[in-house]
Amino acid sequence: MALDPATKPLGSGAAMAPTRHEARPLVERLADHVPLFSLIALCIAFSLATDTFLSVRNLVNVIDQLTVLGIMALGMTAVIVIGGIDLSVGSVLAVSMMVMGWLSNAKGLPMPVAMMAALVVGALCGTFSGLLITRGNLPPFIATLATMSIARGLANLITDGSQIVGYPDWFSALSIERYFGFLSVTVALFIVLTIVAGIYMKYRAGGRSLYAIGGSSEVARLAGIPVKRVTLAVYAVCGLLAGLAGVVMSTRLDSSQPSGGLGYELDTIAAVVIGGASLSGGIGSIFGTLMGVLTIGVLRNGLNLVGTSPFVQQIVVGVVIVLAVMVDANKRKSR
Repeated sequence: MALDPATKPLGSGAAMAPTRHEARPLVERLADHVPLFSLIALCIAFSLATDTFLSVRNLVNVIDQLTVLGIMALGMTAVIVIGGIDLSVGSVLAVSMMVMGWLSNAKGLPMPVAMMAALVVGALCGTFSGLLITRGNLPPFIATLATMSIARGLANLITDGSQIVGYPDWFSALSIERYFGFLSVTVALFIVLTIVAGIYMKYRAGGRSLYAIGGSSEVARLAGIPVKRVTLAVYAVCGLLAGLAGVVMSTRLDSSQPSGGLGYELDTIAAVVIGGASLSGGIGSIFGTLMGVLTIGVLRNGLNLVGTSPFVQQIVVGVVIVLAVMVDANKRKSR
């Protein structure tokens, strides 16, 4: 005898099960897009407050200013997704750019070789932090705090606290010359890295393993994921990107400064958190981080245009960070 459709067994078809989007409340789905909505709201507010905000020149300036922060935020996203933190990125940026300047200006090495050395130094600093965490069993906060202090000391030690000035014209042109009216080499580099990182974290098995580690490192280990090796690699890549950010900053400043990147670790973490990543790990995305980076850039730029004091800007950014963390905490509590 045929079964009545109303009494159809649960296992006989997928139509009985709600889809992922149907099962999630509308409010929760909208909460996933808070970073994007916040960015749009800021752009509307500043465009109404000043007529120069939406000018091509100003928007290009915003993008240029975001490249250094954005490159570091890509690495920080992976670190936070696995449940870690890296307080050393600003100092790693400084020591990398100082090594590059010292090798090129004081030792006479070709500029491309000095640039590669900066990347190596950054990767080594990240690897050092990773080893302290995976082999020394130190908490990420303590391990990267130690690396931050060591890297900043080395950055000052290289030239006894003096800056290094004067690079080849082609090097400075990397962030000055524009193609198609807005695209510099450094901005193009940031765009390419963002796309590659987004694809890797969303569609590749290695990227998905980062979320598994952040969700539960023990479960990830039992599932066959080499947790310690992946953690070490993540911190090494984060350091490498910080070194690359140091090179990019040098192209913008036409100099290397031991105080470079001071406080950038806080902005980098803030960008990732504002983008929706959870400091407890397991949640985050490159797209969200991009929204966070743009939010910080637009916020600072807009506040400058309306004549807000830099000290007040620090307060505003702090409030935004608190609100972002509160949204994350409420989302996790509702789940």
